[in-house]
Amino acid sequence: MAKITMREAISQALWEEMERDPKIFIMGEEVGVWGGSYAVTRGFYDHFGANRVKDTPISESAIVGSAIGAALTGLRPVAEIMTINFAFSAMDHIVNESAKLHYMFNGQMRLPLVIRTVSGGGRQLAATHSQTPDAIFAHFPGLTVVAPGTPADAKGLLKAAIRSDNPVLFIESATLYQLRGEVPEGDYIVPLGKSTVQRPGKDVTIVTYSKMLDYSLKAADQLASEGIDAEVVDLRSLRPLDMVPVIESFKKTNRAVIAEEGWKSYGVGAEVSARIYEEAFDYVDAPIKRVAQKEVPLPYNRNLEQAALPQIADIVAAVKEVM
Repeated sequence: MAKITMREAISQALWEEMERDPKIFIMGEEVGVWGGSYAVTRGFYDHFGANRVKDTPISESAIVGSAIGAALTGLRPVAEIMTINFAFSAMDHIVNESAKLHYMFNGQMRLPLVIRTVSGGGRQLAATHSQTPDAIFAHFPGLTVVAPGTPADAKGLLKAAIRSDNPVLFIESATLYQLRGEVPEGDYIVPLGKSTVQRPGKDVTIVTYSKMLDYSLKAADQLASEGIDAEVVDLRSLRPLDMVPVIESFKKTNRAVIAEEGWKSYGVGAEVSARIYEEAFDYVDAPIKRVAQKEVPLPYNRNLEQAALPQIADIVAAVKEVM
């Protein structure tokens, strides 16, 4: 297996799928001639041409709306929204149309649509460009929400998303594009809606996803040097939410910390902890702890931004509390 970056893994998945199926095309702001804001689609325009790599106007509503129309008429669009913060401009299309049309029309139409977007802070893009509202989109039935934390999962999950006949919001972390990892070559698929144990352990369960997976694994290494064996469970998909590996792990460790980059109130951690209490209450040996972003609009100043974002040290401290 080659060791490549998250950016390269996502690009590889897109390229391979477009070679496989001529119905797949890419659309979004600067995805063509420029090669994408994060260079994911660099070289695609020259290879696949303007009909399959479409630069669009700066209008998220137009991007998603036209992608929905294309999907309903037999194509398989991959629409890029430059940042998830701009997805709010297309909220009606995403949650009132793409998430509901298959159900409302009794399955008579399919919607094979992937919306790729970038979430999270840490790049000094200030409050309106640095949010992590993943849980908002995961709230809506009918919309699959995926957020990989490793290059291998990024490739496998994106290929699965493109082949799905249902709408998928594919969320990429703004600070993970340079993360390297081993990625299988060829037709590698990771099923949607399946959590996985990324690091086995016996003392405490850390539940996480996306950027916080990297932080959680590093926290687990630090804790191991202090005699605490943490198991790290990666959700990978927020809807559907696969709690089976989480519950199995918790029944073994009896303690849990949930780490997410978004805000704590009404977040992913709130949902996961509620599910643990509902499904495994008899196994609880300590209150579940949640690690999340400070509840403020994210500052532009780098030091303040980092102070507001969850850090490895916060995960370590939370684990020590539940121990």
